[in-house]
Amino acid sequence: MKMKWLLAALLVMSSGLLKAQKMKILFVVTSHATKGSTGEKTGYFLGEVSHPWKVLTAAGYEIDFVSPEGGNPPVDGFDLSDPVNKEFWENGKYHDKISHSMKPSQVHPEEYAAIYYAGGHGAMWDLPENKELAAITAKIYEAKGVVAADCHGPAGLVNIKLSNGQYLIAGKKINGFSNEEEEIVKLTKVVPFLLEDKLKERGGIYEKSGPWQQHVTVDQRLITGQNPQSAKEVGEAIKAELKK
Repeated sequence: MKMKWLLAALLVMSSGLLKAQKMKILFVVTSHATKGSTGEKTGYFLGEVSHPWKVLTAAGYEIDFVSPEGGNPPVDGFDLSDPVNKEFWENGKYHDKISHSMKPSQVHPEEYAAIYYAGGHGAMWDLPENKELAAITAKIYEAKGVVAADCHGPAGLVNIKLSNGQYLIAGKKINGFSNEEEEIVKLTKVVPFLLEDKLKERGGIYEKSGPWQQHVTVDQRLITGQNPQSAKEVGEAIKAELKK
């Protein structure tokens, strides 16, 4: 009888621990600081971190940060006139977390309910070829977790393969920074590839709206947004998907 009680207590404890673990979401940010050979600075786009962060922390989720190199990643779109950016940047706990981001080797994928790739042009250079991040993302997705990205963040998804050998994005509706938007910012000849083209090449069913129009796509636990204007709605879509 005592043994049965002990086993029941352990089951309750393990269930509670699992639930607590799954209230965590991993944000991926770039470590890349320059736009090709232009000399212009880049990094992760602040609003693409802050707006989903606000939505998801308000819903009770804990956010962790990882970058290819770990440590303090470069930031772009540094606009503290945006009150959400200001709130995030001045939050001591989270400012410390992002400025001491984990390396991929420090991440335990089983702890996370979702993984989210923030954009910023830097993502185009160092996220696509990072095999450790790809493996983390595949594990989270195959454990029924959510995979999300915004703007140039989907660059981190283009080379991810699942255990069946198929690209994660193949056959799924997907979104990301459009060729037209890249042309408007005059970086089509600077980025290593055009994101819209690569998403299609990998079998994604690409959707888009007009430049700078909010557009979020959801398909089979894959959530993607087109541009910085879509960041908050990506956060809302992650929250909704995790409630299912």
